[in-house]
Amino acid sequence: MTHKSMKSFRDTLEAVAIALLLAFVIRAFIVQAFKIPSGSMLETLQIGDHLLVSKFAYDVRLPSNVFLDTTDGKVLYKTGDPERGDIIVFKFPEDESKDFIKRVIGLPGETIEIKNKVVYIDGTPLDEPYVMHTKAEMNPIRDNFGPYTVPEDEFFMMGDNREGSYDSRWWGPVKRQKIVGKALIIYWSWGSVTDIRFGRIGKIFN
Repeated sequence: MTHKSMKSFRDTLEAVAIALLLAFVIRAFIVQAFKIPSGSMLETLQIGDHLLVSKFAYDVRLPSNVFLDTTDGKVLYKTGDPERGDIIVFKFPEDESKDFIKRVIGLPGETIEIKNKVVYIDGTPLDEPYVMHTKAEMNPIRDNFGPYTVPEDEFFMMGDNREGSYDSRWWGPVKRQKIVGKALIIYWSWGSVTDIRFGRIGKIFN
């Protein structure tokens, strides 16, 4: 191998190493891509929406393992707290190999109650313009729940599609350290290869 080709090889290797390092840092600390696989967040999120999730919205953590899962890693510093209405990705409590996405409804210390499909927080009905109802019949767990006080450092999560969401009404609250990040923006959306939803691309979540 000539000196020129050796230098070219080193330059290429260096470029690849830098790219891998940047990818590591971005995925571990900044953003992660997430695809919506189900209709539990309709109409807010559609099946086939692709999101970028901010991983520093609440905590900056050291990666806890080689797979760059920052949940359960040591918190370097807090950047904020989840607020009611935030759409967040978290480790599913019943199987942490899966990521779920829901909306924050109940905050630590609050008492949540659901009566005939209406959510009450500390006795006050919650205004939820984003909610979709698809079934009129009542389910004792789904539509009448509580009262239940959310533990410290935990959050009560619900899907916007209330009759089509498997959420905290069944498996309880989400621990803060299991939160992956906050929904940031839809960067791609399609129903199929021939059904690209251009109007949804670029939608930002506050």
